[in-house]
Amino acid sequence: MSLEKQYVVVIDAGTQSIRAVIIDLKGNICEIERTEIEAYYSEKPGYAEQDPEYLWEKLCETTQRLMKNTSVEISTIKGLSITTQRGTVVNLDKNGKPLRPAIIWLDQRKAKHIGWPNGIVKIGLQIINMYQSLVHAKKDSESNWIRQNQPEIWAKTYKYVFLSGFFNYRLVGKFVDSIGNTIGYFPFNYKKQQWSKPWATNSKLFPIEREKLVDLVKPSELLGKITEEASKQTGLPVGLTVIAAAADKSCEVLGSGCSSPEIACLSYGTTATIETVNKKYKEVLRFFPSFPSAIPNYFNTEMMIYRGYWMINWFKNEFGHKEVELSKESGKTPEEHFEEMIKDIPPGSMGLTLQPFWSPGLKIPGVEAKGAVIGFGDVHTRAHLYRSILEGLTYALKVGALRTQKRTGVKIEKLRVSGGGSQSKIALQMTADIFDMPVEKPHTFETSALGAAINCVVGLKLYPDFETAINNMCRVGETYLPKPENRDLYKKLFNKVYKKMYKQLKPLYHNIREITNYPVQEK
Repeated sequence: MSLEKQYVVVIDAGTQSIRAVIIDLKGNICEIERTEIEAYYSEKPGYAEQDPEYLWEKLCETTQRLMKNTSVEISTIKGLSITTQRGTVVNLDKNGKPLRPAIIWLDQRKAKHIGWPNGIVKIGLQIINMYQSLVHAKKDSESNWIRQNQPEIWAKTYKYVFLSGFFNYRLVGKFVDSIGNTIGYFPFNYKKQQWSKPWATNSKLFPIEREKLVDLVKPSELLGKITEEASKQTGLPVGLTVIAAAADKSCEVLGSGCSSPEIACLSYGTTATIETVNKKYKEVLRFFPSFPSAIPNYFNTEMMIYRGYWMINWFKNEFGHKEVELSKESGKTPEEHFEEMIKDIPPGSMGLTLQPFWSPGLKIPGVEAKGAVIGFGDVHTRAHLYRSILEGLTYALKVGALRTQKRTGVKIEKLRVSGGGSQSKIALQMTADIFDMPVEKPHTFETSALGAAINCVVGLKLYPDFETAINNMCRVGETYLPKPENRDLYKKLFNKVYKKMYKQLKPLYHNIREITNYPVQEK
């Protein structure tokens, strides 16, 4: 059977939507169904929860439509992989039923710091500047919050899983997950890519009983086969092989064709990231781990701008009412109208410079950091502000790239860009200019799904290895090269303005915290 006549199905369960995709062995998106979802609801300020059954129902609706409408012969579909939003957790009973709403990765509740580290251990950790980082992680842990506030739920919990583990159980009837999904506050050894030993630091920070954790397999290994019950609900064929993939960011990196640290992957999504793939474990920031790659036994370095392209939505809600209304008449998205709005705004936004630290509790560069925009004058409009958001995000990602290069010892030579922001030609050219290197846009927007598909075909032995699969399934759609005049201007703004902003504003951020108690300090 020719490569073009064989297919895999990918389920891509993100924060805003669930997509079901049929992909061939040349990396073509043959068919796709997309279902918008309510990302979360909040019973209290800072909470972000969702009913796991609601998410499963939306997954089933999506796959049912795909299988009902597909023109692909069912016998030519060889397997399935799933990639999901990362860091979302679910408590399950022995029958795989959720005991409480899933806590979504955007949740900001805090557990109390109780017990370890304390005493002489605390003093030692303070000496090496590690104590606050560990306490921050401990308080961010969803499992610690549940143990403290809902002990009856924790006592009934048979398995504590990521969203991917919940979906896997519903699909194949087993409590199993991919190592590529284990990114969160779990007792996991990132260097060895296995559950931590009971005496390890992560086990003390996140004391989840080993029996509550699922079995792990590597990306591209077998998870199981679609059960009869899952087939009835999803429309997927009974017995279809399910192959482990990885979390959405890791799959984006793989689907962008990145397999070595010379090529960095920028994800312009809700969270903006810059990642590189490495054979050896490297910590770009001390005490912050490299995550499991979608390629087994590899590691992804990652630098994150937490609110990333969320700021585009913020701008749309606060300043984009005109474009929202225009989109209803034109059929274009508001973002397309924003693109038109800034086409004549010069690089550098006439000096308007934005620091994109929009969220409290940011660890890097510091917990006191705030978002800031400087350089306002009477020449500036909301179009300048919009462009400055794009530029500020790109400056911040460049800082991440420089840190990554320093820690890995490998020079980044070019960039691949994925995520919603990759749809903007202005953003892509801006990225090339600010980074002063080629920027390549993959041939498909669905890079997360494509990465999961690569895992699937390698696991099914349809390609012998990842290198062959990448060479056959990934290709560059567009390339953007730096424009010398823009590059030179951005270089000056980056070095003489942006890089100095945080240091200059830091004392004022401290004053803001002390005077207004923002963000509210945990007791």
